[in-house]
Formats: sequence, structure tokens, C-alpha cells
Amino acid sequence: MTNWPVHAAWNGPIVMIGFGSIGRGTLPLILRHIAGDPKRITVIDPDASRSQLAEKQGASFIKEAITQKNFRQVLKPLLTAGPGPAFIVNLSVDVDSLAIMKLARETGALYIDTVIEPWPGFYYNTKLSQSDRTNYMLREGLLALKRELGPGPTAVSCCGANPGMVSWFVKKALMDIAADTNARVAEPKTQAGWAKLMKRLGVKGIHIAERDTQRSKSPKPFGTFVNTWSVEGFISEGLQPAELGWGTHEKKLPPRGKRHKTGCGAAIYIESPGADTRVRTWTPTEGPHFGFLVTHNEAISIADYFTLREGRKAIYRPTCHYAYHPCNDAVLSWHEMLGAGGKRQKQWNVLDETEIADGRDELGVLLYGHRKNAYWFGSQLSIEEARKLAPYQSATGLQVTSAVLTGMVWAIENPNAGIVETDEMDYRRCLEIQTPYLGPVRGVYTDWTPLESVNELFAPDLDRRDPWQFQNILVR
Repeated sequence: MTNWPVHAAWNGPIVMIGFGSIGRGTLPLILRHIAGDPKRITVIDPDASRSQLAEKQGASFIKEAITQKNFRQVLKPLLTAGPGPAFIVNLSVDVDSLAIMKLARETGALYIDTVIEPWPGFYYNTKLSQSDRTNYMLREGLLALKRELGPGPTAVSCCGANPGMVSWFVKKALMDIAADTNARVAEPKTQAGWAKLMKRLGVKGIHIAERDTQRSKSPKPFGTFVNTWSVEGFISEGLQPAELGWGTHEKKLPPRGKRHKTGCGAAIYIESPGADTRVRTWTPTEGPHFGFLVTHNEAISIADYFTLREGRKAIYRPTCHYAYHPCNDAVLSWHEMLGAGGKRQKQWNVLDETEIADGRDELGVLLYGHRKNAYWFGSQLSIEEARKLAPYQSATGLQVTSAVLTGMVWAIENPNAGIVETDEMDYRRCLEIQTPYLGPVRGVYTDWTPLESVNELFAPDLDRRDPWQFQNILVR
């Protein structure tokens, strides 16, 4: 495509915090699809080597690490420079999302991020309980801030590929299943309506099922953590406890599974790191395989969004969790790191588009337990197509950066929505904006169940009457 559409206009400042693999891929999409003056875009990052790429595209660059001590001093002058309100694009690590959201509200700025990020120290704080180190608790903080701030300028929380895009996939998949099972229903307009539809269709759970097959042109060096997106972000989430939205159909907690004592109650956690907890899953190209149960916000927000209650009691909720097989080099990197007691490698490398030989990121949602057994809907974006679609992108990165763009456009079109999660956004409009960047977007039914992936020589405690119990999905 050469005549890319301009989806929105923004005349105020745009302040991008962080310019790693996602930031550098997001900037050209903003310039392509949001009309405005590049000179009003400021990129803030502590790595001076990244300045040339930002300045080459007309943006200003500030070499600075945003910290708890300096964030107001650095950001407020940029946010109030005018004309009009600013837009904060927070693509950083170790910068507290809620603190920046509060500053955005104070200055009338719009806001977007891809994760609820805390200040440094949270992920590895041995003084915190396992429950307190979860994404569940980070999200509870967001929900509390949403109640506190109330209506106001839009702040879009957790709007990347996942969390983010996959929430829009879930709604599209539900409408597909409804049509394919002759369920004559109007598209829901409310949270309760969507939850009633999921319950009516018999969906027991959802895997955010992702298989990244991108391969480096060079073998992974020993002592180097290699990934197709942020190494720092992946390590931090991989060393949090495994988490999942906990469905009402589940019969028993997994080994070392725990419930939270406060909050919405939509999720549980397992007292083991997500990067060392495996689950059985399925994607169209790979078929059956193991994924890691890495904690992600969408596992909790989707389960919560599709909960039906009678009073305070949940009468329906799907199980929901990430089932992630990263690129093979990242798997080797995890084995190396966990085998050394969690000691990080001295060298990190995020593969950019020039270092990848081939492969794709197959990322979608697997809705299971309904009349047609299981349905995967998602993106099958290859590195070759990602290179053609936009600069500075791997397949993994483009699925994220295009979601950030989508969330920005939606926020500009809905500037007074307050704090929103992607589950609450118009999925049709969002997919209309994002789909051109996702490669083949397909829906595929499968007869596979997790029982088919069990090695009968070492069959654990299984529920053979209900294949979709989580005890059959968890690898033990």
C-alpha cells in the first residue's frame, strides 16, 4: 500500500517516553497516520545512540531516564507547551504508569501505554508477597485510580498486541462462533451483553495462543539473552508468578495455585515463575505445542470483562491465560538464565528486522469449550511482510506498534473517555485501523484438546470427562 490513510490529526505536543524496539517502530506509524507537525514530537530515552533515528524523522530527542524524582520536572513543561493538550505515548520500562496517568490528567493530556509498569524494584522485591508481585495487583491499582479520577481526558491502558489487540480479537471470534453455530444474536453493546453471549455460546476459556518462529541469521551466542522484543520487559514478566483468569467451570486449583484476598477476584496465581510454567496449547501452523504461562494483563482483564454476577457472586467467567512460545533463541535464553538461578546474562540482544532470517509471529486467541470445540482467531504476520509494511519492524514489533497507533487514533476520536482498558473499546473500529498491518488474519476451528497432547507413559492427574479443565492444560 502506498496511499496510507490519515486516520486523525493532532496539533498539540506528542511526548514519547522510551525509544526501544517498540518506540522506534511506533514513530513512523504516527507520522504516517496522524496529521501533525513532527517538530512537536519529543522522544525521551536515556540511550543517546537512539537520537539520530528520532531526529532523522523530524522529532526532538531528550537524553534522559524518567525517574520517580524527575518525572514531573522533565515532563510537565513539555506537556504544557501547547498549542492545545499533549499526548503521552509511554513505551518505557521502569516508569510508573499510574504516576504518568495522574500527570496526564493534571495537564489535560491524553495518554497511552502497553503495560501497567511500576517504578524500578517492584518485580524483584523479595519483601513483597507473591500475590503483591502480580499483574493482578498492578491492575487493581489501575482500577482504583480509574474510580478516583472519574471522567476526563482519555488514558488508554495496556494497548499493545497483548494486552490490547487480543481483546478485540476475542469479540470478533465470539461473533464468528455465533454465526457459525446459528446463534441468532445481535452484537452486544454492553459488558454484560458480551459476557452473556460468551456464556450462551458455551465458551469455557481462552488461550492467548502465540508461536513466534522468527529465526536469527546467526546462532545465539552463549551468555546472551536474545529476543524479538524487549529483553528487559520479558525477563521482568517471566519472573513474576504465573497468573491466569480463573473460570467458574474449573473444579480445582492447580498445584501451588492461590487466590487473591482482595480485588475483583477474576484471577489466581501460581507460586512459580511464568517463564518456568508450561501449558498445552494450539495454533494453526504449529499445531499442538507447549507454551509458557507468562503473566499478562489481558489474562485478568478479559476474564473480568466477561464475568457475569448475581450480586457479588460470579456465576460465569471464562478461564483466560497467555500460552506463549517465544522465538527459539528466547527459549534457549530462558533455559540458560533459569539454569543459573535466575542470574541475567551480561549481554542482551533484541533482534531487529535486519538480523532476522525468516519466520512469523502467529498470535491469536483460542476460544474453547463451545459447540465447535475450539476456534483460533488471529494474525499470522511474517517478517517478510512486516519489512514491506513499515520501517524498523519485526513481525512481533509490528503487531504491537500498530496497536499503539490504533489506541492513539481511538483516543483522539474519543478524547473524554477517562481511563479505559482495551476490552471496553470499539473492537470493530480498532481492527479497521490495525488489520492492514497484521498480515493474514484468519479464523480456524480445531478438534484438538489438551488431552491429545498428554504423554500417556507419564499421564498426570487428568479429568478425562472434561478435556478443557485447566488441570489438563497445565504441564506437570
